[in-house]
Amino acid sequence: MRPDPVHKIDPKAIPAWRITGGFGSMFWWFMPVIYGFVALGGGAERWPILILAGIVVLNTILQATIIPVIRWKRWSYEIDKHEIYLKYGIFIVRRTLIPVNRIQHVDTRQGPILRSFDLSSVTITTAATTHEIPALNDEVADEVRNRISELARAADEDV
Repeated sequence: MRPDPVHKIDPKAIPAWRITGGFGSMFWWFMPVIYGFVALGGGAERWPILILAGIVVLNTILQATIIPVIRWKRWSYEIDKHEIYLKYGIFIVRRTLIPVNRIQHVDTRQGPILRSFDLSSVTITTAATTHEIPALNDEVADEVRNRISELARAADEDV
């Protein structure tokens, strides 16, 4: 097996992902609230609501504290003249090789949460799918995007 990629994403990804996870888990809070209004209005038992609320609380704790740290530790990438090597995943670790000669488009993007932490994500588009290197420092993201673009252009000229 090939050695792990050497470049890590920015550590500021952890607090950004914690905020995103907290907001994302808020959706699940509607389930016990709505179920509680409907079920308790009809005289149902309280224990299903408590179990559902406990699951939602556990999900919020995981999404806002533990999962961002594990995700950051597992994310790494490496760029060379022939391919881009990505390693990521929480429970299932994926190792992806993207041939440079298959790259069609490279872009950087940032939403409001990443922008507040001066982070950007680099998206790499091939004919089959889009890959992402998340949460890089803005300058690093620009350098990565430009380097991949140069390598893709050089690979096109070789063909």
